[in-house]
Amino acid sequence: MQMKISLITASFNSIQHIADVLDSIGKQTYQTIEFIVVDGGSTDGTVKYLKQSNLIDLIISEKDMGIYDALNKGIKLATGDIIGFLHSDDMLDSPQTLQNIVAAFSISPVSETKVDTKEIKNERVDVVYGDLIYVNKTHPTKIIRYWKSKPFNPRLLRQGWMPPHPTVFMRREVYEKHGFFDVSFNIAADYDFLLRVLNDQNLRINYLPEVITKMRIGGVSNRSIKNIIQKSKEDYRAIRKNNIPFPGWVLFLKNISKISQFV
Repeated sequence: MQMKISLITASFNSIQHIADVLDSIGKQTYQTIEFIVVDGGSTDGTVKYLKQSNLIDLIISEKDMGIYDALNKGIKLATGDIIGFLHSDDMLDSPQTLQNIVAAFSISPVSETKVDTKEIKNERVDVVYGDLIYVNKTHPTKIIRYWKSKPFNPRLLRQGWMPPHPTVFMRREVYEKHGFFDVSFNIAADYDFLLRVLNDQNLRINYLPEVITKMRIGGVSNRSIKNIIQKSKEDYRAIRKNNIPFPGWVLFLKNISKISQFV
């Protein structure tokens, strides 16, 4: 039986780009998808437009406490074996993206150690992530920043590393074990959640070395100097909350690591 992917989109007044989200999902070669949209009470026609699509399995529209609250709602509604997110400004990179993600849940995690092929068949992967590209808001073929990730090693967390959250797909059981996004964070709840999950040494984590998501530049965390400062404060709190040693140094490494990502 094929694994079902629950794909969750949080939207709010997203009429400008929501068609690109639907288009990238509709082109996927992998069809065992549950698509859930959690809308924050849009007033620009987003909900009306979404209700015309036959790609959406469930849509709710109501006021929420922000994107992380919306994503938590979507996770609780999801029935798939695997859960992932596609924000309302984002696109899956290629028609094969979800097919490749499912395949990555069925092979041995990337490692320097050779693994017997018989063992690979019995390997259970819990988390898959890949690469992310930031693109121009109005010209999505123009790449602004390339977030190239790497095979997982827990030591990387102490160097300020994290995989790009929009590319992260997890088995539903991971959320059942580790809970949801902490909505006391306005910007860095994804970083806090990833630190919580990736510190679990019982999980098998696999890096898929390809671009999974195209993200339009201009997200909340880098929209203004004020938001950048708030993001750093929240990152620091997340590092301390998850007991990562030397939080100030980790935050410094996290921030300077982004410089090499710009094309």
